[in-house]
Amino acid sequence: MFSGIDEVDWASMEHAYGPADDVPELLRGLASDDPAEREAALDGMYGAVHHQGDVYACTLACIPFLFELAVDPGVQDRGGVVELLTSIGGFDLDEDDEAEIDEDEIEGAANYAMAAAAVTAGAGVFFELIADEDPGVRLAAPLALATLHRHPVRVLALLRERLPVEPDEEVRLALVEAAGRVALRHRPLAGRVAEWLGRLASRAHSPGLRLAALAQLARCSPDGLPGDVVPVVSGLLREMRSPPEESAPEGDEPADPDAEPVDPEPVAAAEACRGEQVATPTLVGQLRSLSAQENAGRGAPWAADLLRTLHVGLDDRVGDRTALLADQLRSPDRRQRIDAVRMSGGLIRAWRGPYEELVALVGDQLSDPEPRLAEAASHVLEELFGLAAPAADALAARLTDRPGDWVKSWPSGPPGLGSTVRALARLGDARALPALAAALELPQVAHDVGFAVGHLGAAAQPLAGALRGRLAEVELDEGAYDRASPLLAGLTGLRAGEATPEVLRVLRGAPDYRGEWLRTAALRALGSFGPAAREAVPELRALIRRPGTASATEAAEALWAISGDADAVLPVLIEGLQSHHVHDRRAAAVALGALGTRAAVVAPRLRGLLAHEELWLRVDAAIALWEVSGRSQETVEALLAGWDRSRHVRVRVAECVARMGPVPEGSAAAHVLRSELASVRRHNAMDGGYGSHDIHEDEKLLALCRQALRGTGKGTTA
Repeated sequence: MFSGIDEVDWASMEHAYGPADDVPELLRGLASDDPAEREAALDGMYGAVHHQGDVYACTLACIPFLFELAVDPGVQDRGGVVELLTSIGGFDLDEDDEAEIDEDEIEGAANYAMAAAAVTAGAGVFFELIADEDPGVRLAAPLALATLHRHPVRVLALLRERLPVEPDEEVRLALVEAAGRVALRHRPLAGRVAEWLGRLASRAHSPGLRLAALAQLARCSPDGLPGDVVPVVSGLLREMRSPPEESAPEGDEPADPDAEPVDPEPVAAAEACRGEQVATPTLVGQLRSLSAQENAGRGAPWAADLLRTLHVGLDDRVGDRTALLADQLRSPDRRQRIDAVRMSGGLIRAWRGPYEELVALVGDQLSDPEPRLAEAASHVLEELFGLAAPAADALAARLTDRPGDWVKSWPSGPPGLGSTVRALARLGDARALPALAAALELPQVAHDVGFAVGHLGAAAQPLAGALRGRLAEVELDEGAYDRASPLLAGLTGLRAGEATPEVLRVLRGAPDYRGEWLRTAALRALGSFGPAAREAVPELRALIRRPGTASATEAAEALWAISGDADAVLPVLIEGLQSHHVHDRRAAAVALGALGTRAAVVAPRLRGLLAHEELWLRVDAAIALWEVSGRSQETVEALLAGWDRSRHVRVRVAECVARMGPVPEGSAAAHVLRSELASVRRHNAMDGGYGSHDIHEDEKLLALCRQALRGTGKGTTA
């Protein structure tokens, strides 16, 4: 083994962390008899040689040696090597990708292409590995074939042949998953695969296999799903919770009674053959440990993955997905309910729909004694903001029962409110007040307490005194921003003008470190107080004497809110509109818009910004132009252009259009708003990521669209 490995000039190559002269040691480590050494080597391969999916010259040089490891029966944990080869060779560059490659990416793209060619050229070995004695190898081989082999018809035939004789349930599921991958990669075969999956799903196979077939059918041919897919899947989940019964071998046809019987020994030894479970400080080890903890005691640990695959395939069928999750949330199996809670969060983040029943069922999990279940539920509910209303009583009950969870402390950084407190506060529910009051009494105030106060609004008025008192105690040293900003945010949300003296103290004494941020927070607080902060006027007049700066714009904005002195602030804001920094120009445009017709003189300047290259500046300038001129036609055109250009500006645009209202029937604006309301997918839904306020922002957008169409604004878009 490893013939010629020392003849490779590894030192001339690099990986993610420098010279690749350590790669031979990693390759030899994959063949070690020591489980910890094998795992450390695999971790090193993923961490350096194939870092985040990258392919380097040294990655290419490893491919022949990885194939040697994969086919050597004396090497343990070969399934991990097969998975590594699949990852290295499984990257596709389609025509669109190739068109977008720039000069700096040419070498990387060439490496991907060479890796795909090299691994694909050797993919024939996976045909033999699909019947390997090691269940871990058999588990990895089907997906390797489906991903890498050039002859999908042969691959599909082998998958179907192997299924009736494969003794391990998890490997059988991998065979079915691989068939789905073939259908996705080779669309002409999708009909053939769907027909086979349909037969598997409808016959008397194990519930796990039938569920796997339905999940892959949803991925590659969702129209082939049975009309009663929800009750069918619910029934399969109930079967999976029941004690297993003897079943016939599974495949296209009943097993031949004269055929040689399947040896039951591999079934019993399956887990042992997948490698010893060792505790190592590697990322691979940590992930495996977390997975083991998550799946401890599960009869079918793969069920959650199958359900997630099914949900992805069901896509925008929100009604079916909601009904399925509701059934899962009523399951007596806590682990199934944990999975359902998490998947409910994923569904609501991406898709719009009537979720009252689902949210109430998530709320029911808050009273469960299993901490992971209750924690998962509270984390989902905190992201829902107003949509969490059906669970409000359950949140309040948990808040009362668990005062120790009101504030969470961390090894580093400031404490934060518990998810139950945040969820209840984001509903504007006054029952969160005791927890917020307690948080304000701690030596270090929770970093997010101010935002929670803001969501409660007037209901949090009893906390104004505590916020004011704590702000008066803040030492104005280098840590002032971290200690004062939550308090300033809370006072801003309450518009607590009586705190003007304390806010002025912070404004005057802001330290150099993060002082600009702290002054911004103090100026926003003063502006929110309005005329109640009139004693701050002299201070603000002094600050606006440095026109063209961010602090001058912020001070001018606060001065206008407090005194209404347009003559004093207008020159400062006009100067800010000419700043070299886009952020400062945006701030000046927003502030000018607040002046309304008192700033009509700047209309030509704002009109000139409608062609600026920065989208957000164009949007802010268009809104300000309408506010200072009252003329909506050119503003609406600019706003709708921004709407089409980026989903991220839609809430800002809709806010303006809703204030203009009513939107004329048949207008371009009405068409855009109605199209948004008709969309099932949230405007800000992302594949592979999300933000904590995504649902809130999307629900706000929907409300603004409806408001604009109802014509409850102050002006007209005609």
